[in-house]
Amino acid sequence: MTLTSAPAQQLVDGKLGPASSGATYPILNPATGERIGDAPDSSAADVDSAIAAARRAFDETDWSTNVELRLRGLRQLHQALIDHADEFRALTTAEVGMPGFMMGAAGFDVPVEGLKWVTDLLESYEWESDLGVAAPMGITSRRTVVREPIGVVAAITPWNVPTQINLAKIGPALAAGCTVVLKPAPDTPWVACELGRIVAEHTDIPAGVFNVVTPLSNDVASQLTSDPRIDMVSFTGSTATGRAIMAAAAPTLKKVFLELGGKSAAIVLDDADVSAAAGATAFAATIHAGQGCALTTRLIVPREKYDEAVATAASVMESIGAKDPNDPGAICGPVISQVQRDRVESYFKIAEEEGGRIVTGGKVIDQPGYWIEPTVVADLDNDSRLAQEEIFGPVLVVIPHDGDDDAVRIANDSDFGLSGSIESGDLERAKAVARRIRTGTMAVNGGVWFSPDAPFGGYKQSGLGREMGVAGFEEYLETKTIAEPA
Repeated sequence: MTLTSAPAQQLVDGKLGPASSGATYPILNPATGERIGDAPDSSAADVDSAIAAARRAFDETDWSTNVELRLRGLRQLHQALIDHADEFRALTTAEVGMPGFMMGAAGFDVPVEGLKWVTDLLESYEWESDLGVAAPMGITSRRTVVREPIGVVAAITPWNVPTQINLAKIGPALAAGCTVVLKPAPDTPWVACELGRIVAEHTDIPAGVFNVVTPLSNDVASQLTSDPRIDMVSFTGSTATGRAIMAAAAPTLKKVFLELGGKSAAIVLDDADVSAAAGATAFAATIHAGQGCALTTRLIVPREKYDEAVATAASVMESIGAKDPNDPGAICGPVISQVQRDRVESYFKIAEEEGGRIVTGGKVIDQPGYWIEPTVVADLDNDSRLAQEEIFGPVLVVIPHDGDDDAVRIANDSDFGLSGSIESGDLERAKAVARRIRTGTMAVNGGVWFSPDAPFGGYKQSGLGREMGVAGFEEYLETKTIAEPA
């Protein structure tokens, strides 16, 4: 495999290059632990320059008002991603440890299609709407509602599905007329830098409109959340970091979009095929080593079918195993880093301390890289830490329920509210239960909500706002009402 983007370069004000200090940090392959490249350790001065460039591009160029320029630039970006798809996929598997089968879905193809979707939306979007004539306070007036870009956006993204989340932020932000500073997670800077290279070399997007900085230090990155030149922070990551970003953004009252953690429930009702549902949930919990915020990691099943569900889930996880992400049959690859591996492993001890039973898995795999056995944990209550905390590994907790009302209670007994699923032999019954669950998305009887035109986001501590869909595009817009004499 040839990684054509080596070495990774930051993009600041249209210029690709190293950090101003020349400092770098290693990019590691999660499957082997080996160094596969280096990323620029962007300095505080680099981040400041990127913010200044984005501010200047928004304030002093016609990017925010020139829809045709934005359409051309985004179409060029979409085509360039298609033209470079093979190398982008290979780079993603190497840097992220993502199994190849995911490239046809959230890893690459769906987000690239999402970029086309938002570009098509830009072409047809109505930027003004006429409220008609009214006479508020006796003054006859015609009112017009105008939508305008919010300004400079700091897009801060995680390591689990970086291309999907990078494009889900920069696509609508750029389409809306905003300028962007993208800051990826230090675990996965390379795919973000590659995105910057493609923008710089294959599009007419002007200098300063899109910038990529890759600081290793959280202190350096925090400039993006507090700087008054930034109008909006769009963040995907942990709930704890989301709280810190809200606090940092508060003094300047900048808008904050947050897509945070999840502990989503897969509810199986008593008229469903419990074995089929348990097997499907176990499969989902192992995808990309369980490193997905919307994955269903609590399986809630009828008490009388509990043992069957546990046994089926364990059997499926054992059959999937953990494989090299380059293996065509791989579903569960490595976790991203030693830090994450150690964190997931710590939950196995917690499970035992809380009285849980590890039915299968529960161990680190002794080989190079960062590997965890797919794991099923039984005999824990919903108030256990494994049922309440986001683990971000291939770990499924199975919990019994005593009827529909109890299943709803258990599912909603969580600080999170990002996603979930429901299985029933009666579609209307399933839909009725789905409407009672306090989450942003629900899959009913195998339905799929993940699509560029469908809004995604959470209730409660799973976040604020929506990504994707028209709602996701409009997160990057301000609303202005203009009145004139009529």
